Amino acid sequence: MKSVQVRITGLVQGVGYRAWTEQAARQRGLAGWVRNRRDGSVEALIAGADDKVDEMLGYLWTGPTASQVDGVKVEPALEPMQLGFRVLPTA
Repeated sequence: MKSVQVRITGLVQGVGYRAWTEQAARQRGLAGWVRNRRDGSVEALIAGADDKVDEMLGYLWTGPTASQVDGVKVEPALEPMQLGFRVLPTA
C-alpha cells in the first residue's frame, strides 16, 4: 500500500479537475481526497495499491480536456490512509 500527497499546477481550477480526479480515483479503487488551493493549484491525497497509485500519478498529468497541467509534485503522505475518495473545500 502506498499513500502520497500531490500538488498539481497549471490551468487546473475552473476546468473540472477535482471531479475528474475523484472519478479517476474511484475507478481505480483508491482512497483519499482532492481540493483546490488558494494559490491556483490542486492538492490531493491518494492512497491504495502501489500499482494503482502509480497509474493515477501518471494519469494526473492528463487532466480533463480544458486543463493544462504544468507540474505534478509528489511527496510521501503525512495523513493516514482512509476509506473512500472525496472532494474537500478549498484550503
